[in-house]
Amino acid sequence: MRALLSVYDKDGLVEFAQGLVDLGWDLLASGNTSAALGDAGIAHRAVSEVTGAPEILGGRVKTLHPAIHGGILADRSVPEHLADLERQGIEPIDLVVCNLYPFRSDPSVELIDIGGPTMVRAAAKNFAHVGVVVSPADYAGVLDELRGHGSLSDETRRRLARGAFAHTAAYDAAIVRWLDDGELLAPTIHLTLERAEVLRYGENPHQHGARYRVAGETTWWDGMVKHSGSALSYLNLFDTDAAWRLVHELASDAGRPAVAIIKHANPCGAAVGLDLVEAYRLALDCDPLSAFGGVVAVGGVIDDPLAEAIAAGPQADVIVAAAVEPDALARLVARRKSTRILSAPPPEPAPTQVRSIGGSVLIQEGDRLLAPRADWTVVTKVAPTEDQWRDLVLAWRVCARTTSNAVVVVTSGQASGIGAGQQSRVGAAEIAVAKAGDRAKGGAGASDAFFPFPDGLEVLARAGVAAVIHPGGSVGDATVIEAADASGIALVATGERHFRH
Repeated sequence: MRALLSVYDKDGLVEFAQGLVDLGWDLLASGNTSAALGDAGIAHRAVSEVTGAPEILGGRVKTLHPAIHGGILADRSVPEHLADLERQGIEPIDLVVCNLYPFRSDPSVELIDIGGPTMVRAAAKNFAHVGVVVSPADYAGVLDELRGHGSLSDETRRRLARGAFAHTAAYDAAIVRWLDDGELLAPTIHLTLERAEVLRYGENPHQHGARYRVAGETTWWDGMVKHSGSALSYLNLFDTDAAWRLVHELASDAGRPAVAIIKHANPCGAAVGLDLVEAYRLALDCDPLSAFGGVVAVGGVIDDPLAEAIAAGPQADVIVAAAVEPDALARLVARRKSTRILSAPPPEPAPTQVRSIGGSVLIQEGDRLLAPRADWTVVTKVAPTEDQWRDLVLAWRVCARTTSNAVVVVTSGQASGIGAGQQSRVGAAEIAVAKAGDRAKGGAGASDAFFPFPDGLEVLARAGVAAVIHPGGSVGDATVIEAADASGIALVATGERHFRH
């Protein structure tokens, strides 16, 4: 039995090669792999001895030779193939061990591997007769099977071939993305996703679900630590991601401690405060009924006083924070055994969004709030006070992260009323002021898109909202501004819409 070894990643190479030698295998190796085996005193033949041709072009050509690829690709069930091998003096190769240049880590023309993918694909194509190993993680299992059975099973060779084709597909996809040079809407998009975890189910128990990530890349989820509670579900992940991103945006905007509470991907509470305990209580006070079974995101560390406040509040499905102190964790676990308590690194910037619509896919940039406050325009006779400006910034941020049509009311750093996901902007405004009640008086309102008519603005005015922010830009802006002036409301236009579906 013969194995061909040609690897960039030398982890575990010597031990694996020695294991093959101990089983009576003959080894071939190329380039630096041959040097590594030689340094370890492991008997092998260099590829150049088999091909009769030296490596050329600085190593670009070394395994691209009939003596190598004939040995890999020969179908041992076809007599003509065996006759060709005999006429050419080519010996079959039974195992190819190859991993590729690390293109993702340092993309360049020189790290575009040619011989490696060619060998890997050849071996994978001929998996009926040849095994192919592309990851050091498979070394131990392959050796165990060879020791126990003398050869690899059909099932194992097929599994390894599948992994090999996935490996080269991901490699080619990385090269294409590099050549696209950051173009978002390239003519073709090649995403290779690797399964990070299998979930209990999808949105509903009858749906299967899993979390995938782009191969070779990590997200904040991969740095998350789950300290206690039940397994995370599909909806837990979806809602927690929304909560974790929002709370970091709020804290960054305000420069103050922030807490966000999310239910079904929409904020049902958000606030900034002098400390995290105050921020939590204000966030919860927005809509304590909806907060039951939601996600609590804490923009900082959960200490014992905050844990006491959260434990006394409604049941949360998930609590996520930058860290959880030991005493605080013990308190939360004692009160909420099934609640998933997580600590996590900050989220990465809003990623490219990929969403399916039946058999098609929509791709867009992640939404960011682009227009700074300096570019916002006061379009009414009355301008916001400094306190109102702070509330307008918070309202605008929360509104941008709420499902459209969305209207949000904020009072003194607290989201006091949130109207989400309504077909009518007037309906969203009515829900927001109904939830805010008397807290709307003197507060700030936000709409994710412009008010096309005065009616939505007038709902906020009747509730006592004193300042409102919206994108502006409607053909009806003049009548909306007139209504704001008539009500004594300060109206601010951002010039930037934030629909969210």
